[in-house]
Amino acid sequence: MAPRKPSVMRPARDVAVVAFGQTDHLRTTDELSEVEMLMPVLHQVLAATGLRTSDIGFTCSGSCDYLAGRAFSFTMALDGVGAWPPISESHVEMDGAWALYEAWVKLQAGEADTALVYSYGKSSPGSVRDVLTRQLDPYYLAPLWPDSVALAALQAQALIDAGETDEPALAGVARRSRADATANSHAQLSGSVAQGEYVVRPLRTGDCPPVGDGAAAVILVAGERARDLCERPAWIRGIDHRVEAHGLGVRDLADSPSTRLAAERAGVFERPVDTAELHAPFTSQEIVLRKALRISDDVTVNPSGGALAANPMMAAGLIRIGEAAARIHRGASHRAVAHATSGPCLQQNLVALLEGDAR
Repeated sequence: MAPRKPSVMRPARDVAVVAFGQTDHLRTTDELSEVEMLMPVLHQVLAATGLRTSDIGFTCSGSCDYLAGRAFSFTMALDGVGAWPPISESHVEMDGAWALYEAWVKLQAGEADTALVYSYGKSSPGSVRDVLTRQLDPYYLAPLWPDSVALAALQAQALIDAGETDEPALAGVARRSRADATANSHAQLSGSVAQGEYVVRPLRTGDCPPVGDGAAAVILVAGERARDLCERPAWIRGIDHRVEAHGLGVRDLADSPSTRLAAERAGVFERPVDTAELHAPFTSQEIVLRKALRISDDVTVNPSGGALAANPMMAAGLIRIGEAAARIHRGASHRAVAHATSGPCLQQNLVALLEGDAR
């Protein structure tokens, strides 16, 4: 019997991104705490909508205690939000894109009509390549200490061996991304960036994301009120996330079936999109995602520069949704797909479909 085709998920309520803000992404922010880095962004999105903290029905954040080096570090960030009088609040130990998903579910359930979602990460204090080994299977992979770049290099080599790409094509992805980032004032890397030496073959320095610090925030609003707070809301028409097997040895690293399934459930394949913001920290991962999401050559991919221009851990995925929404807000896009990932070699993938009102 042929496998049943996944049905498209239809939201119960219309929910839109009405505001998006982010920091300038920097290699180091030693002089700032997470709260000090985050607060200007929170003020920015609230000011854009005219909302006050007391108007927010639900608050959700995404961050990683491993990066901060202390347990429950996210509770300190609540100082920047204002948790008194008591607020309805939650946290995910994930990229902020998954915090947005939790907030979206809260609004779908009718438990809130507005939500503030934020995420942040400071990768500069330690070796993020070593920190990310804690995501690996603790019995077979983690004891070998393969770092995130080495695992991404395995994926890149799998693509090359399958005839999906080559090193010059990967260099072209890097050049295009960082050239596009010249229009993004928040980008950490932009313009002409040399490919450099091999980090782990076949990946060179230019194929890898910069290490840096940053934060982002969005506001979600349900129903007609979204149009009162934003001239052109970015409606979330579908959103879904899926996960691959934990063991890398049982996966085809040249493909991403979880991204494809999430896109099907979100309704991405029903009609063409004009913009794609892909969370592809390594050049080779853009190749995988383009195939999984069936992105044609006429789609504008990562006009912000993507994660190759700025990759603040725990915020880069939320930024992809925010950048796609911002293009809809200003009329540069009508139907956009945004993608976020977490884990080695695109292990966990979230896909959101955003649309603007018909002109």
